[in-house]
Amino acid sequence: MTIRRHAERPAALDEFLAKKAEIDAMLARLQALSADHFNFDPDAVNWGSVGSISSVADDLRKITDFLFGEGEHAE
Repeated sequence: MTIRRHAERPAALDEFLAKKAEIDAMLARLQALSADHFNFDPDAVNWGSVGSISSVADDLRKITDFLFGEGEHAE
């Protein structure tokens, strides 16, 4: 069993690093989109815009709560 774990570790690390690179790319895209007000025209923002951006914030909060052990994931 110990030999198998060691054999699987490099493959798992490679996959982990590939997923991390995927997340890094998504974060960079989100940061760029945020700098552009998420493609919303600031002069045309309405309550629908607020609802849309609130939905995005809620989804990101679920992710950060999970990763940082906050919100419903707090111990």
